[in-house]
Amino acid sequence: MNSSTDPALSSANYWKGIAACLVATILFGAMFPVMTDALRYIDPFTFTSFRYLIAGVGFVALLLHREGAGALRADSKSLLIAWLLGSIGFCGFGSFVFLGQQLAGEQGAFNASIMMATQPMMGMLVNAAVRRSAPPLPSLLFVAVSFAGVALVITRGDLRAALLAPQHYAASGLIVLGAICWVVYTFGASYFTRWSALKYTTMTTWLGLTTIVGVNVLLVVTHAISAPKLAVLWTIAPHLIYMGPVAGFAAILCWIFGNKTLGPMNGVLFMDVVPVTTFAVSALTGVVPGGAQIFGAVMTASALVLNNLYLRQRARLAVAATT
Repeated sequence: MNSSTDPALSSANYWKGIAACLVATILFGAMFPVMTDALRYIDPFTFTSFRYLIAGVGFVALLLHREGAGALRADSKSLLIAWLLGSIGFCGFGSFVFLGQQLAGEQGAFNASIMMATQPMMGMLVNAAVRRSAPPLPSLLFVAVSFAGVALVITRGDLRAALLAPQHYAASGLIVLGAICWVVYTFGASYFTRWSALKYTTMTTWLGLTTIVGVNVLLVVTHAISAPKLAVLWTIAPHLIYMGPVAGFAAILCWIFGNKTLGPMNGVLFMDVVPVTTFAVSALTGVVPGGAQIFGAVMTASALVLNNLYLRQRARLAVAATT
């Protein structure tokens, strides 16, 4: 029986979608504390190369199993755009966010996770810029509240001290840039209407890997970073096991399925789980968030939820006005 006519089956899919989004965001949130430890031993560029190489193998194997070898074919224009988006999404996100996290030290996990929770707000601003249409005033107010919460997390409630520390600007700026890269990558999926979500993820991952590896090799050749030694690779093996197969492959698949089942407007609310998970895992490792940071995270989460509710109500009123 079709799921659209079977309420029980539809309800089952709904809860599966919720579970998938919840699992994905928990796995995403835990990756930042994992990276805090990994970045003590290796640079973010080399780690990003290994991470997406591992995840990419999983994606291509699954794509071949589900859609066959023909799914790897594409015209030259699509390949060029997919390469650009893959470079922005995977190379840009992995390099900028984790470099910023490294510069921020033990507080980097908190900073990176709270930036991830603001991605829906960033997406709204990017969409408004592309469409040249200003968001409604209440949404702009929610954006302001969201970023005020981010400021509390990053500065630990001491804005004056943060303004006197130049490293805050560099680290936070890089994390913001990385988050924007992921927003652009997510928006770019709308161009590939004929590709499945799995094909889009697989193709952009592998095409983006050419940029990731190219940048990595260039940095090694110019001695900006050192080539990883075997002992270092052995040390970060547990981190790669989590960041590649778990946070890179399984989490993204759960996120794709969850958003496809629930819809983006529902799925986006689960981004609030990312900083919650990060804060909890960091606390278990001895890095406990302060009261101002917790309050800032609550502000950001509340702004996301309230903006989502406002946009839903606005959409309902718009539909009612046309009927």
